[in-house]
Amino acid sequence: MTEITFSSRQTGWSKRIAGAMGGLVLLLALVWSLAGTASASPELIPASFAEVADKASPAVVNISTVKVIKPMADAPIHPQRRPGQPQDPFEEFFERFFGDRIPRGDRKERSLGTGFIIDPSGLVITNNHVVEDADDIIVKMLDEREFKAEVKGRDPKTDLALLQIKDAKTAFPYLELGDSSAIRIGDWVVAIGNPFGLEHTVTAGILSARGRAIGAGPYDDFLQTDASINPGNSGGPLLNLKGEVIGVNTAIVAGGTGIGFAIPTTLAKGIVDQLKKHGRVIRGWLGVMIQKITPELAKSFKLETQTGALVGDVVEGGPAEKAGIQRGDVIVSFNGKEVKSYNDLPPLVAVTDVGATVDVEVQRGGQKKTIKVKIGELKDDEEAGPKAPPRTGDLGMTVRELTQEEAEKLGLEKAEGVIVTAIADGTPAADSEIRPGDLILEINREPIGDMADFNKATDGIKKGDMVLFLIKRGPYTHFFTLEVK
Repeated sequence: MTEITFSSRQTGWSKRIAGAMGGLVLLLALVWSLAGTASASPELIPASFAEVADKASPAVVNISTVKVIKPMADAPIHPQRRPGQPQDPFEEFFERFFGDRIPRGDRKERSLGTGFIIDPSGLVITNNHVVEDADDIIVKMLDEREFKAEVKGRDPKTDLALLQIKDAKTAFPYLELGDSSAIRIGDWVVAIGNPFGLEHTVTAGILSARGRAIGAGPYDDFLQTDASINPGNSGGPLLNLKGEVIGVNTAIVAGGTGIGFAIPTTLAKGIVDQLKKHGRVIRGWLGVMIQKITPELAKSFKLETQTGALVGDVVEGGPAEKAGIQRGDVIVSFNGKEVKSYNDLPPLVAVTDVGATVDVEVQRGGQKKTIKVKIGELKDDEEAGPKAPPRTGDLGMTVRELTQEEAEKLGLEKAEGVIVTAIADGTPAADSEIRPGDLILEINREPIGDMADFNKATDGIKKGDMVLFLIKRGPYTHFFTLEVK
């Protein structure tokens, strides 16, 4: 029994009785409170997720794809036979029929993923990376029925794709797209998918965070959840307790536990609508390169806060330049919506109608200014923001920003760092061990994420300085020094 000591004077026996009664009263009150809460708000502690699973599973599909890989060339029968080495009798057999080369046929690469039907006609949402370059797509239902499907539209920038089930003779079960902005951090969510080929696996957890930027693309705005998501879950639905889709499961952290990411429906709805109509996504374009406002930059630009997106450059002839937006402006509002971070701006611009004139509020020289901008169309060969131009500088090396594709080839999760593209003769860089193709990760122990970081780190370097570089070359990183003579 719990013994509670009161400030008023009591005998030892009466104290123990009072303490026991007080503890019992508190315990009953706590139980009553929890019972009342559970009955008033059953979604707080659901007894089961079976109702959600039963409702949603028939509309969740297993997607299997086949990609035909063409051979580069026929392989020689004896590519490693040394001079003088006796010929294998099987070589003679093959040479009689095929010459000195073994024919190689097409190779089929297979993959698995998940999707979910959003329309009785058989429209299926999944991830772009599940079906990209696939030659055959098979959709398998919960009741074991299988159908061929074709790609209706893809959007690599957000990793979304829309499929159409072919030769369907009946209406399909489907899921409603809910409002991901209405779900709160800590609310229950359910994921359904085919992890590692284990069909229609149901997992549950909570919404852990929203607005996550994980380096997947210029429009990162992921929901984070601890509901188990594994390879094969890609493209499956993340559901609220009403059975509405609030996210498309997309990414995981390698080696992580309880960290998965889903594309919110607030973003996916607009993408899917455009894929239905056009087969592609038409995005608005502002024509600026933006960057995060660090404490140092805020001080340099005399900003009271780090809110907004700092314009590092503007595209010549682009909408921003034509309207009068300048390098060094801080965009704090776009089309009436606050820009709290530089990650907020690209999605806002992307969903704006091409040709629309919007108000862009900027902070310039300590004063706020509203500029009207006519939004252009983002072309396939244009980025959401321009890359900073190459820079040589006094060190004698030309560098440029790393692309996301190059980062993936190097095994990096994010496109961070700058690549050395050229070294000028007779310069400090030429006397160092730095070489073209090196990826600069740090300068003087300060991380280098992009051109703005490189410019900041090298602007103050003067004659006589010894500069320390952290370089990634191949799979390894090395420190190199460069003396400015």
